[in-house]
Amino acid sequence: MPVTYPRIVACGDSALSIELSDGIDEDVNARVVALAADLAERPIDAVLETVPTYRSLLVLYDPAVRRAQALKPELEARLRAATPGRRAGRRFVVPVVYGGEVGLDLDELADMKGLSAEELVAIHTDAEYRVYMIGFAPGFAYLGGLPEILHTPRLATPRQRVEAGAIGIGGRQASINSVPGPSGWRYIGRTPLRLFDPSRSEPFLLHAGDRVCFRPIGPDEAAELDAASAAGLTGVEPEPA
Repeated sequence: MPVTYPRIVACGDSALSIELSDGIDEDVNARVVALAADLAERPIDAVLETVPTYRSLLVLYDPAVRRAQALKPELEARLRAATPGRRAGRRFVVPVVYGGEVGLDLDELADMKGLSAEELVAIHTDAEYRVYMIGFAPGFAYLGGLPEILHTPRLATPRQRVEAGAIGIGGRQASINSVPGPSGWRYIGRTPLRLFDPSRSEPFLLHAGDRVCFRPIGPDEAAELDAASAAGLTGVEPEPA
């Protein structure tokens, strides 16, 4: 039987998933982000937290306050009322040192595409990316908008450690690592910015719905931004929406 969207499905006894589609689409994701914003601005008693994903919104709630069957009608009403684009995402220009020890796939990837490393960097920096969701690790940003020529399968054998700030490509997605860890993505550079810093008042730098552009920098500027990040500063401010 075909699935009809949107739909609300139970995830255990204290969470509901509001599913809007079965695919990745910017308009669908905009509706997810709009619904999350609406629930943040006009909280529903019993709702503890929301987690936006590519195509759905996970709603965690306290079943002692309200049961799922009582919560579903209000969530359905909020979904109908949520207007995508009502609140524009922020736009960040993220500085990147391309190549080097962290961007160890740059030259090989350029060769695969029949490009020079400089041409690949130009293509990568010419695009604007959408933060579809934060996940996998605290602050890890999944980005849409990767130019088609850069779409590349992940590595057959994942590396055991990739550093925080690594700028990745996996399939048709782009990414920015938030913490060190294993990964099968291909990496072309590093940003000195810390996407996750629990010592900041706002630990996550990026949120779902934000937009990102990349700017190439040299080692001197990278060293300055590394020092700022170590001091707890974000090193970048969003441009006006």
